[in-house]
Amino acid sequence: MTAKPDFKNPIEAVQTLMAMQAATISKSIELQKKSGEELMAFFQTEAQKVTQLKTPEELLRFNIEANTALFKLLKAQGEAFTAFATEAGTAAFSSFKGMGK
Repeated sequence: MTAKPDFKNPIEAVQTLMAMQAATISKSIELQKKSGEELMAFFQTEAQKVTQLKTPEELLRFNIEANTALFKLLKAQGEAFTAFATEAGTAAFSSFKGMGK
């Protein structure tokens, strides 16, 4: 008589993986939403500022400052996504590492 295969560990592994994927996707969506809201707020603020400009020099200064602020915002968002990806990858690797035992 052959022994029945033990499906408990593979099923638990798949359940763990799916839960991890769902949590990662959820957090990614939250991070994207936050980034979108930050960008929208940035552009709304800058649009209000531009209506108060009177001279070409003010426009030039505004343009440089707005672009600098935008690049800093995008850099911070990129760093947040990189940190998230690193964290998610590390967590996934740790989870799989433990499953091999």
